[in-house]
Amino acid sequence: MIGKLYGIGVGPGDPELLTVKAFRRLKEVAVIAYPKKTNGSKSYAQQIVEAYFSPSEKHMLGLVFPMTKDENVLREKWDETVDNVWEHLREGKHVAFVTEGDPLLYSTCIHFMRTMQMKYPDVSIEIVPGVSSINGAAARLQLPLADGDETIAIVPARDDYDAMKKAIEAHDCVIFLKVAKVMPLLLSILKEMNLTKKAAVVTKVTSHEEVIWDIEQLDHVSLPYLTLMVVRK
Repeated sequence: MIGKLYGIGVGPGDPELLTVKAFRRLKEVAVIAYPKKTNGSKSYAQQIVEAYFSPSEKHMLGLVFPMTKDENVLREKWDETVDNVWEHLREGKHVAFVTEGDPLLYSTCIHFMRTMQMKYPDVSIEIVPGVSSINGAAARLQLPLADGDETIAIVPARDDYDAMKKAIEAHDCVIFLKVAKVMPLLLSILKEMNLTKKAAVVTKVTSHEEVIWDIEQLDHVSLPYLTLMVVRK
């Protein structure tokens, strides 16, 4: 009998934001797989899970995902990663693949699941949703994201002035994800639109490393990768 694969969202950082269902599924599985950093430091998802489970209790399986745009390298490495998990599934072991936030919102789990379905279509997959960094930021900032007929957009920040400005113009609230590399661009748009005081920036929200930034001090700050911006007009 083939084991079952669970895609589990473990929340934005605070281990207490792990859902009851996610905790129950993690207790039931034999293997917990997680994205592993190549530099040896613990991944975000790994830190959250290890607040509840230790390697002595579960088989902790670190999976390295390539940071490249080379299609051939990506295909080969993704196949290797999926094959690695398949070795446990084919032995009848249930496996949880954990990811920070929600597994179906800009998550590694999406491509992992697609590759597994393509290579091993007999594997049964269940998704357990998680609290996203977007929800975590709204809670920490006590900032309503949308009310009544208001519109909201979730936008991966990129170096495209017109697209980023149009996103703000077209919606009452915009959450820009992974803003570190384009913060100067976003700040210039906010200043032009006189919306600087309507924006908030948070890094690693709800975690013990959380930082809520002062917008006025971001001109020359090097921000961590897991940083988002909320603009609410």
